[in-house]
Amino acid sequence: MAKNKVAYVCTDCGAEYSRWLGQCNECKAWNTISEFKQAKAPKTSSRYSGYAGQVESKVQTLDTIDLADLPRFSSGFKEFDRVLGGGIVPGSAILIGGEPGAGKSTLLLQTMCALSEQMPTLYITGEESLQQVAMRAKRLGLKADKLKLLSETSVENICHIAEREKPKIMVVDSIQVMHMADIQSAPGSVSQVRETAAFLTRFAKQNHVAMLLVGHVTKDGSLAGPKVLEHCIDCSIMLEGSTDSRYRTLRGNKNRFGAVNELGVFAMTGTGLKEVTNPSAIFLTRSEEQTPGSIVMVLWEGTRPLLIEIQALVDHSALGNPRRVAVGAEQNRLAMLLAILNRHGGLQMNDQDVFINVVGGVKVSETSIDLALTLALVSSFRDRALPQDLVVFGEIGLSGEIRPVPSGQERINEAAKHGFKRAIVPYANLPKTTIEGMEVIGVKKLKDALDVI
Repeated sequence: MAKNKVAYVCTDCGAEYSRWLGQCNECKAWNTISEFKQAKAPKTSSRYSGYAGQVESKVQTLDTIDLADLPRFSSGFKEFDRVLGGGIVPGSAILIGGEPGAGKSTLLLQTMCALSEQMPTLYITGEESLQQVAMRAKRLGLKADKLKLLSETSVENICHIAEREKPKIMVVDSIQVMHMADIQSAPGSVSQVRETAAFLTRFAKQNHVAMLLVGHVTKDGSLAGPKVLEHCIDCSIMLEGSTDSRYRTLRGNKNRFGAVNELGVFAMTGTGLKEVTNPSAIFLTRSEEQTPGSIVMVLWEGTRPLLIEIQALVDHSALGNPRRVAVGAEQNRLAMLLAILNRHGGLQMNDQDVFINVVGGVKVSETSIDLALTLALVSSFRDRALPQDLVVFGEIGLSGEIRPVPSGQERINEAAKHGFKRAIVPYANLPKTTIEGMEVIGVKKLKDALDVI
C-alpha cells in the first residue's frame, strides 16, 4: 500500500511547505498553515502513464473540438443567468458561498425544482436530512415531484450513484462536510476540502454534469477552506445580504464563462427568493424633501449600470482624533478624498467627524464613486442640499483632475431613463449626441465641479 505523503499547506494562498511554519512566506499570513496528507501515486511504467483502469486521454487540435453539444441552459432565474454569464454550462463546477441564512440552499432548491421539469437532476445534502429539505420545499410551495434527493457525505458514493442516475445537474450542499475514505483527516479540513472538490470537479467534466457546490464562509466573509478551492472550480459566486434585510445580492468573483463582478439582485420573501429586474429602483427610495449630504451616482456592475444613493454626514468632533467611518466604500479612499478636498477644494475637515454610507448595503470598489462622494461631503459640510434630479460620477486624481470612467454613455442613458434631468460627469465622458431632457455638464477639475453646485 502506498504511503501517505505529508505536506503543509497555507489555507489562504495554497503554498506548500515541507514543515510547519507560523507565517506563510508567500502571503505573509499568520497561523494559516495546516497539515495536508495526500496518497502517494502508484508507480507506472514509461510506456503507459495512466493509472490502472483509467482511459488514456485523447489529444485533439483546437479547431476539431465540437462546441455544439455543450449549449448553455437557463437556471430559471434571469439574474442568476446574468451572473453566470448567460446560463449554466454543462460540465462546469460552480461554487456558491455566503453567510449563514443568506439563502444559498433556498436559491439552489428553487433552481433544482424548476430544472427537474426539464432534465434529470440530483440534490445531495450532507448537512440536512431529507425530511428537512422536503419541509423547506413544501413551505416554499415548490413542485418537487421530479427532483431526486440523496443524503450522503462520501464523494465516492455520490459519484457512484450519479453514474447510475445520470443527472444533467447536481447540487452538493456543502463541500465542507464531504469526505474521502483515503484522506485521514476530519471533514472540513484543508486536505478533505481540497481533494473532495478536485474529485467532484473531475467527475463533472468527465461526465458533462453541471456541478453546483455550496461553500461556507469564515468570520471575515471569505470562503472557508484552502485558496486552491477557488482555483479548481470554474465559477465562484457569493450570495451577500444581512439577515435583517430582505434583499440579497449575487456577485460573481470568478467566471471562466462570463464577466466577473456581475451583480444579480434578489428579494427574500415568504415563498423564497424573487429576482429584482430593476435593481436601481430599490436603491433609490429617497425622501421627497431635499436633504444635505445625499447624492445619486451611477455604478457599473458587470455589464449593466446601477443607480445608488450615497449619504454623507460631516459633524463637529468632540474627540481629539476625529472619526472616519465608511460603510460600503473603502476607508482609505475616503481619507484620500478628504486630503484632495483640503488641497484642491479649500475645505478643511480635520476637526470634523465624517461618516459615509452606501444605501442598500451595496459595496462599491470602483473609482467612479470619487466625485459623488466628494460632492456629498461638501453638501453635508456646508449644510446645503443638492437637487433631487442630479446624478454624478467620475474619478478624482491626486492633483484634483476629474478622470473619465468606462461606459460613460451607458451610465448617462440609465440615469435619463429614471427621470434625472442633470448630470455632472468627467469632461471626457460627455456624450457625442444630446440626450433629450438631460443637461450634462462636463468638468475637468474638482474646482469646476464645486463651482457648478
